[in-house]
Amino acid sequence: MPYVVNQKCIKCKYTDCVEVCPVDCFYEGENMLVIHPDECIDCGVCEPECPVEAITPDTDDAANNWTEVNKKFSESWPNISKKQSSFSKEEQDKWAKIEDKKEHFSEKPGKGE
Repeated sequence: MPYVVNQKCIKCKYTDCVEVCPVDCFYEGENMLVIHPDECIDCGVCEPECPVEAITPDTDDAANNWTEVNKKFSESWPNISKKQSSFSKEEQDKWAKIEDKKEHFSEKPGKGE
């Protein structure tokens, strides 16, 4: 049961999860992260690190439609294995309160490391 990053990550992109991942299975988009399902070892250490609860098991209802997004974009976005600042704290906190963000999803890759 791999873990999935869902829409709660969009425009927040806290990277606390990346820092604890023992297998570096996170990939960076312009405004969110995804997990490569074939690289995830299902350890779950990333899940409690996310301050907006954007990481869930792929069997969770919150993963609906995001499993395919994670798979597709983890194959083309750059790998990220270190915590970094993506947006200002004020910007992250503003977007963390918004529930439905899928219309803001960007297919563009992030900068990577």
